[in-house]
Amino acid sequence: MKIKYETNIATFVQFIVMSLLAIANGLKSIIVDCVKNPSDCVGDVFTNFILFMLTVFFFANVWILGYVAHDRRSPRLAALLIALEAGIITVALFNARHYTDYLGLATSIIDTVLAIWVILSCVLLIQHRGKRTVVRRAGRRRRR
Repeated sequence: MKIKYETNIATFVQFIVMSLLAIANGLKSIIVDCVKNPSDCVGDVFTNFILFMLTVFFFANVWILGYVAHDRRSPRLAALLIALEAGIITVALFNARHYTDYLGLATSIIDTVLAIWVILSCVLLIQHRGKRTVVRRAGRRRRR
């Protein structure tokens, strides 16, 4: 049940998944570009490496913000995280509308789903005003 309402877990999963997808997209781009134009292969590798590092750096900062928001149970940090995730959704939806291959489309869809999950966990944190979220299991009663 923790996985549904903890911003630190949600942003960590987002960081890992988006980093792996950035590696996959970068490798695909390098392979396609180097086959088309072998003379500019080094420039393509360098450009894709820089893009990968920026992606990882950005999602690492989102993960840190998600961890701090959950650790401090801060509604303000959760609201900031919601704004950041709304920006991520905007970029992902733009990329989904203008995709060049199915890997890019899948990356955009996964990015959107993960951002929505983070937003929902932040909304729960804000609704509970910084207090712990208690999960109750319905239908389980103790019999004597």
